[in-house]
Amino acid sequence: MMLNDIVEEGGAALAYGGVGVALLALGFLVVEITTPGRLGHQIWTEGNRGAALILAAKLAGVGAIVTTAIVTSEDGLADGLVGTVAYGVLGIIVMTLAFYLLDLLTPGSLGATVVGNEGESASGQMAPACWVVAVTDLAIAAIVAAAIS
Repeated sequence: MMLNDIVEEGGAALAYGGVGVALLALGFLVVEITTPGRLGHQIWTEGNRGAALILAAKLAGVGAIVTTAIVTSEDGLADGLVGTVAYGVLGIIVMTLAFYLLDLLTPGSLGATVVGNEGESASGQMAPACWVVAVTDLAIAAIVAAAIS
């Protein structure tokens, strides 16, 4: 491998990495907006497992979509980056719409259920709704990733 190839591919990795981090940050913000309270405080200070599961699933889903968009991009770097951003944002939008649809179909506020006192029982078990939201995010990510490829 030539030095020019290493520099070029390293630059592409940095560019894709920057786009991936930005999309993960957007995913974090979406969970922050769709759930009550301060997400970081709930996870890192209060140890809220339901909030952590929801955030982890969202970030894993976004990561899968970004990875698929990168792997399947066949055009130049600029087109690949634009496609990655577009598919990443699309995936986050579809995940958010699925969350709101679940919220409509379930009793109470889904956001409050997964991160509030209802999100954990006295024994520390997460509410079943936490698992449903997390798996929905992963399923949507798999669907979007498949549509990309």
